[in-house]
This record gives sequence, structure tokens and C-alpha cells, in this order.
Amino acid sequence: MDDCLFCKIVAGDIPAKKVYEDEDFIAFDDIEPECPVHTLVIPKQHYDNLQAGVPQELLGKLLTVVPEVAKIKGVYESGYRSVINTGPDSAATVGHLHVHILGGMKMGRFTFEGSQRLG
Repeated sequence: MDDCLFCKIVAGDIPAKKVYEDEDFIAFDDIEPECPVHTLVIPKQHYDNLQAGVPQELLGKLLTVVPEVAKIKGVYESGYRSVINTGPDSAATVGHLHVHILGGMKMGRFTFEGSQRLG
């Protein structure tokens, strides 16, 4: 997609600190990290989100790439959080399927404190 930030990173039009790349995926550090380790894994082919008809084989491979990137980033043994945001209420900021790998610190449990209930 011409207007997708992540597609521009895949094409090399926008620089990114890549930490992993294969024929289907790239992983790069988030420019606004929320943890000491905050790396994104994205498919090279554009899919808006998890509900966009992503082939099962690609999703399976995505979930095998995540631990590999966690090893590269040094959080495989200590633990990490992986997050896929989908839809308008998820806080997604880029409409291209991606997995956040968050780690490098002890994390607490997610709570809904301060959140606004829908419906």
C-alpha cells in the first residue's frame, strides 16, 4: 500500500533499525518504545490487521518468528509480552498487521483501571 508506514519500511523508503529479516517478515525496534525492548514483527505483505484474511501458514510462521526475535533481543529467557492490536478500540496506530515484543523489565498484569467501558 502506498500510504502505509510499515509498507514503506519494507520497501526501504523509510529507515528502521532492523533486527531480523527473512522472505516473509521483518522485525525492527519501535521508534516510541514502551519498554527497554520494544520490537515490532511485521509481514512484508500488507494485511490491515488480524482480521484481514491472513493465511494460516503465515500466521503460524509469524508466531515462530516472535520467539526468534526475542532471542535476538535478549529477552527469550527472562520473558516478554507479545501483543497484536486489532480494531479501532485496540490503540493500534498503524494499519498493518504487527506483533509488539515487549520486554527487558518486570511487567505487571494489565488492568482496566481508568479505561472507559464500551456498550
